[in-house]
Amino acid sequence: MFRYKITVEYDGSCFCGWQQQGTDTEALAPAFPSLFWEDYLKNPFARPKRSSLPSVQSVLERAVQKMTGHAVLVEGAGRTDAGVHATGQVAHFDLPTRLEPQELLSGMNFYSRAWGVSVLQVAPASENFHARFSATSRTYLYKIVNRAAPLILDRNRAWHIASPLCVSAMQEASAFFLGSHNFQTFRSAHCQSQKPQKTLDLCDVFQMEDVIGIRVKARSFLHNQVRIMAGTLVLIGKGKCPPATIANLLQKEDRTQAGPTAPAHGLYLEHVAYNRLLA
Repeated sequence: MFRYKITVEYDGSCFCGWQQQGTDTEALAPAFPSLFWEDYLKNPFARPKRSSLPSVQSVLERAVQKMTGHAVLVEGAGRTDAGVHATGQVAHFDLPTRLEPQELLSGMNFYSRAWGVSVLQVAPASENFHARFSATSRTYLYKIVNRAAPLILDRNRAWHIASPLCVSAMQEASAFFLGSHNFQTFRSAHCQSQKPQKTLDLCDVFQMEDVIGIRVKARSFLHNQVRIMAGTLVLIGKGKCPPATIANLLQKEDRTQAGPTAPAHGLYLEHVAYNRLLA
């Protein structure tokens, strides 16, 4: 078998998430992409029902099968939720025959582009490489647009906050997240991870005109961790609580004490890093 590593970009608005949901392949009917975009153009503010959308995984698997005639399992580095975007998702799959990377790239994009998925890179990979388990770090970006006027171009790609945010307070607060902590307070009640301890290597809040970005990096994250962190930083930016609140919340280990879970459509899986010997 020959293993291939792919880097993928997608608009999460079109999907029920990365992972297959059992029957989501029913949404891959030939007419579905055109019908979806036709409805979207008629009313771009109306969100489709999650149950009617395919997964990113199923779209990529269908693209490989259409091109090669082989059914494959596409394993992703990050299991992004419904509405979450990616500019640097990484995945892998195996084929019984060797194909040129450029041939795979062109062929997969021929089928996947109608769904809002773009394969950016294809490369041969070692049989020991695993997109999820070989990853040494994942970088996420949370995007906020802080202005009074409503969003048009970024309506499904950023969290719109009309009231002014104090970026310096958010920056001061973000420093408390760095290092190893118990993130029980900052994970979903449905999180299945046995251990809430995580180590954050980066938590950077920056501003470019009316866009506020929150960039975080760690080997792995808990379910909804980045979105809850973002929601809590926004509360601090609004002056609802001081920056040092983060330190107290990490000690409390109580989800109900933290801020809201920020909307999925502001979150991007930006980059996945690997050991050079495996990647």
